[in-house]
Amino acid sequence: MMEYKKTEDLDQDIHLADVAEAFSRKALVYDSFGQNHEHLDYMRQKVRSHVLALLHDGDHILELNAGTGADAVFFAQKGYPVHAIDLSPGMVAEIKRKVSQYHLGESLTVQQCSYTELEQVKSGPFQVVFSNMGGVNCTHDLSLITRNLKSLLVPRGIVTWVVMPHICPWELLQVFRGNLKTAKRRLSNSGTLANVEGVHFWTYYYSPGQVMRAFGSDFHPIKLQGLSVFTPTADVKYFSVHHPHFYRFLRALDERLSNLPPFNSLGDFFILSLKYLPLAGG
Repeated sequence: MMEYKKTEDLDQDIHLADVAEAFSRKALVYDSFGQNHEHLDYMRQKVRSHVLALLHDGDHILELNAGTGADAVFFAQKGYPVHAIDLSPGMVAEIKRKVSQYHLGESLTVQQCSYTELEQVKSGPFQVVFSNMGGVNCTHDLSLITRNLKSLLVPRGIVTWVVMPHICPWELLQVFRGNLKTAKRRLSNSGTLANVEGVHFWTYYYSPGQVMRAFGSDFHPIKLQGLSVFTPTADVKYFSVHHPHFYRFLRALDERLSNLPPFNSLGDFFILSLKYLPLAGG
């Protein structure tokens, strides 16, 4: 059996190449998985509502790890110019296809770029930097991303990241089904080996506090909410179909509690927004 070493022991370029290859393969099937996926639609709606509440007319958005462009297209169609970046050539190709399909022109621009190399971003400045669905969990050191954000973001600009935390109640309950591997995979600070379309790479989980420390004192938290605290994880597609009444009950719990501590730090993801206030409130 092949032995996999952790990211710290690998050349960063090799790790990023694995991530790019994995998500290039995923690009071919990602949108089809999302079709008729009631819960994934609900999760995206929660994230988008969170971001829309913070936007102002004309805000320019930089989306990191933009994937196949579902969110980039949504915000561009709402009238917000978006510059979407992704490391994966397959994902970038999908975004470009959607730019043409939806006639988005200059309202949605695309660049193949790693979020660890934001000095290469060809647009800006931005009022909002957005990252959805745990893309930032693919790095062992969040400062590799945050170190260049100040040069891209205007003062009082907003960062919204959707991050996978250590504690996911839905996964912890898998211990009662004998699935110990799933139940404990987020608990280690040293990462978990992920398999996406046959490509292996390390994934890391973070608390809101760890994310905020990576940003530093010029970024101030303004909103935190859990995403899928009680409802299933995003990879569980048919739970809402097979158990509609129970699913609605769990969703009602999410609606009631996901904005309150400690639930706002838990779930399949949490949504954290921070405001860039240089010089501690300037």
